[in-house]
Amino acid sequence: MNYCSQCAAPVALRIPEGDDRPRHQCQTCGQVHYQNPRIITGALLTTGDQVLLCRRAIAPRQGYWTLPAGFMENGEGADAGALRESWEEARAQGTLDGLYTAFSLPHINQLYLFFRGTLDPVAYAAGPESEAVALYAADALPWDALAFRAVEKTLRYWLEDRRAGAFPTRHETLEADPRFR
Repeated sequence: MNYCSQCAAPVALRIPEGDDRPRHQCQTCGQVHYQNPRIITGALLTTGDQVLLCRRAIAPRQGYWTLPAGFMENGEGADAGALRESWEEARAQGTLDGLYTAFSLPHINQLYLFFRGTLDPVAYAAGPESEAVALYAADALPWDALAFRAVEKTLRYWLEDRRAGAFPTRHETLEADPRFR
């Protein structure tokens, strides 16, 4: 950030009074410009023992498989965003059962929220951000072609929780992983 969005004067990186970390602050009007993590919301939609995946048509990780997900919009709830992204990427609708996984990725300032749900109706097609959309059986997931670590972790938890017959909400912090660049 170079200029203040309030008065257009130059900003400087400094620790504002009463704060504990450097922030972009206007040198003229004093406005502090906070930069906060971006929220990615998505859905793990299933039918029977199959899960809906999308092959990305856009960067990053074009050509790799992911759960339908994307950046949450202002004025939108996380669950509504997950359903919107499912429609945008997979032309799929679903019924959500609730928050399933939450992953903090501090190295890239992101928070992933995945909701678990049922594909309802069982219909899907590639949206503009997807090269392909498919249902994958639990024993045929494309582990070597997954786009993001949070997706891999969510799918591994889903397999584990299906065997156990319970789907607890999970949260963890994920460090950088060179497999997912």
